[in-house]
Amino acid sequence: MDWPAACRGGGPRETGLRVVLAQPRGFCAGVVRAIDIVERALQKYGQPVYVRHEIVHNRHVVESLKAKGARFVEELSEIPDGAVTVFSAHGVSQSVEIEAKARALPVLDATCPLVSKVHSQGKRYVSRGRSLILIGHAGHPEVEGTMGQVDAPVALVSTEADVQALAFPTNTPLAYVTQTTLSVDDTKSVIAALKRRFSDITGPDTSDICYATQHRQSAVRDLCKVVDVLLVVGAKNSSNSNRLCEIGLEEGLPSYLIADGGELDPEWVRGHETIGLTAGASAPEELILDVIATLRRIGDVEVTQMNGIKEEIEFRLPAELRTPAETAAEEAAA
Repeated sequence: MDWPAACRGGGPRETGLRVVLAQPRGFCAGVVRAIDIVERALQKYGQPVYVRHEIVHNRHVVESLKAKGARFVEELSEIPDGAVTVFSAHGVSQSVEIEAKARALPVLDATCPLVSKVHSQGKRYVSRGRSLILIGHAGHPEVEGTMGQVDAPVALVSTEADVQALAFPTNTPLAYVTQTTLSVDDTKSVIAALKRRFSDITGPDTSDICYATQHRQSAVRDLCKVVDVLLVVGAKNSSNSNRLCEIGLEEGLPSYLIADGGELDPEWVRGHETIGLTAGASAPEELILDVIATLRRIGDVEVTQMNGIKEEIEFRLPAELRTPAETAAEEAAA
């Protein structure tokens, strides 16, 4: 749906609510690719298709794919021999890849290409004799996958205090990579602490950071300048969605993370004129519409959209899932 552009700063309305949408928001190219892989696999191979871990961190997306015939598991041991298997967008460790190969499971890898790029960077640094540090959150599937992709110990840090606790001598050749759902702003203080403490450390250029994470966080900072309350649509276990909500709180706004309109408390918006609305990278636009519908049950709503970056990045699907037309188009463009 095309929304009218919001005037920066907008004026107060006499009645009802003014809802301002962040731009960009919601699905990123990596999420779109992962969902497309599952849906096309179902179309091509039939039900069921097995997905290791949630394909993306969003309950609505997972339930929708379940209804189409996808089955979600946490371990490969839950997948029958010969069943079509999809690795989630977060990536997996080498041990999972080896197990799948040993069982001859037909695998479709939905790992986000930007996550795969982090894997490659980490391996390259280690091959050059550097010890690797990963900036990320313990327990996150992407972090576990990245640490399991590198044939060497990986030190995990998430705060400046973690940096101070590292046992490396100050002149150790080191390198760092970052979890893709962290932005430049999220990691800059930790990177600065690493560079202060260690004399021989390198890492990827800031241009290598996940574009979607950076864009959504920048958009929310702009949004917070013109609204009274921030609503973030996303899952509680979504790192990037939680961070968007944290940014709203840092900017001094009442900020709430909700899965859909059903979790919206009318008291959060009562007495406020302008509501900011965004969504994490794994939340579909239909959930934004659901929140707007809930707000319309509270009172009149005018919806506008911030001016912002229009993302046009697309990631290629695995060759076996591309249509002949898509394959021909890629060959023509090559």
